[in-house]
Amino acid sequence: MQLVVFILVYPLLWLVSRLPFTLLYLISDGVYLVLYRLIGYRKKVVRSNLELVFPDKSVQERKQIEKKFYRHLCDMFLEMIKTMGISNAELQKRFVFTNIEVLHQLEEKNKSVMLMFPHYASWEWVIALDKHIASKGYAIYQKIGNKYFDKLIRDIRQKFGTTLISTKATKEIVAKNKKMGQLSMYGILSDQSPMVKKTHLWTPFMGITVPAHTGAELLCKKLELPAVYLQVKKLKRGHYQGSFKLLSEHPGALEEFSLTKAFLAEVEASIHEAPEYYFWTHKRWKHRNKVPAVFQNT
Repeated sequence: MQLVVFILVYPLLWLVSRLPFTLLYLISDGVYLVLYRLIGYRKKVVRSNLELVFPDKSVQERKQIEKKFYRHLCDMFLEMIKTMGISNAELQKRFVFTNIEVLHQLEEKNKSVMLMFPHYASWEWVIALDKHIASKGYAIYQKIGNKYFDKLIRDIRQKFGTTLISTKATKEIVAKNKKMGQLSMYGILSDQSPMVKKTHLWTPFMGITVPAHTGAELLCKKLELPAVYLQVKKLKRGHYQGSFKLLSEHPGALEEFSLTKAFLAEVEASIHEAPEYYFWTHKRWKHRNKVPAVFQNT
């Protein structure tokens, strides 16, 4: 059945990926009308999230954020498909980096890097970075259920040289690369909700105490990986800008979980600046009422 679904869907994805951007965004406008106006995809989740984190905003203000978010979500979905057919030259024009020297300076010191960023603006096109660095680029991702679509996602994201590694294989691969002296850069999305039973940290995020992923910090401390935050801004439709901020060159010297908290603080700053570009359909705050007593009032 997985293969049948893939065979039926793939030709449509391929066709869409070859369309010019002008037509692509016309389709995105149509998808928005269906997804938001007709189906109301996860609208209750989005509204609940916005009400939780922006209680001081009026209903109308949150509604405007909601509409802008769904338009961006549709753009992101079509842009992900477009990656199948986009050229490197086109991608480089549409995703630019401002202060790439932050990474180059670490590379000159022969240091591999943990690049931390959230589900904000565009995370799919961060693969454009691979052409700007000397390090071998890796993207840490969660496998999807359909093995054929999983392979397609890997092929798309590896198109320009980035190697995808599953979350389960990450620790082993990072340790192996360090042992071999392989200069590497690991991109990881660390802002979403982890499994409660595996949580080591509960901390305020947008004013609400929730569990937080700490895997990136633990790897940085254990393997002496400098941590860098990638801030992505949407300049206009189909155009993004990435900027880098060194969170710590020596994570092992930091207090426990301070790196994770610093990362989340950067994510919060991006959300406050332009909230419509955050991934509001995810139930990020679903565990807020399950805070263990030991983490309350922290």
